[in-house]
Amino acid sequence: MSTETLSLDAARDLARAALVACRISEANAAAVAAALVAAEADGLAGHGLSRVAAYADQAKSGKVDGFAVPAVARPRPGAVLVDAGTGFAFPALDAAVDAVAGIAPDQGVVAAAVANSHHFGVAGHHVEAVARRGLIGLLFGNSPAAIAPWGGATPLFGTNPIAFACPRTGAEPLVVDLSLSKVARGKIMVAAQKGEPIPEGWALDAEGRPTTDAKAALNGAMLPMGDAKGAALVLVVELLAVALTGSNFGWEASSFFTADGPAPRVGQLLIAIDPGAFGPSAVTERRIADLCGAVLGQRGARLPGDRRLALRVKAARDGIAVPAALVADMRRRAAGG
Repeated sequence: MSTETLSLDAARDLARAALVACRISEANAAAVAAALVAAEADGLAGHGLSRVAAYADQAKSGKVDGFAVPAVARPRPGAVLVDAGTGFAFPALDAAVDAVAGIAPDQGVVAAAVANSHHFGVAGHHVEAVARRGLIGLLFGNSPAAIAPWGGATPLFGTNPIAFACPRTGAEPLVVDLSLSKVARGKIMVAAQKGEPIPEGWALDAEGRPTTDAKAALNGAMLPMGDAKGAALVLVVELLAVALTGSNFGWEASSFFTADGPAPRVGQLLIAIDPGAFGPSAVTERRIADLCGAVLGQRGARLPGDRRLALRVKAARDGIAVPAALVADMRRRAAGG
């Protein structure tokens, strides 16, 4: 596959220009482009620039409101409600992060529910932003139906990512980010775009049979990690992200990948905890360091995110290799084509 290497700045500028040309405001395009390029830099291409075409087409069709401005309300002292207005999730979650960061130091614990939202990309990036404000972050989000309830055959729940991050003294924040399917659906989307097979055990086809065909998997069902236990966690996330926000459950939400249909209107729930809420913050910081040190003290053990951080440093230095066809499509869109 032919690729073109772009600096991170050049990739952001190109993605932003392509999005602006497709009925998306400058501010929203900048937020989306930054998120997609950050995903590329971390080696998470399924949440990266491969999404530009789908996002742009959805904005042009009106499935996503490219000019939406998130509305932020505070119904209770420890509760924030962000209405994404059927716009992109990234500006809404940026607003949620800003809100909880301002409230948590006084309130101790605060939750921000994001309603009427869209695909929120790399969940870990949002909680990492919380951790860089000195807080502990938890994030739950649902997505269009991809996983069947355990024992069933019809997709009902999304892949429903969860993420956690906490600050570390003298080190990068610890970030845990995982999809509750065996793999993120975005990985299968990238494989389908490239015409590549997927490993057996990731998904089923529309008839409920194991498949290595990425396109058949997109029309079938993802398998949950941990089997029945994973399916139970998917249910919990669906309730936290949707029942609290009044958004759409997975089976009610339209696809993140196609331009037709109504807005997905999915939900997210962001929780921020001040490390000093239940005692001296220095104690919390020391215990975090103790546990991380115990993990790293074992030969061969590593903390989640080590590979991601190494790739991020490399991308900042060397740029990112982007499929040439994808670069050409963004340039065409940016030029009004």
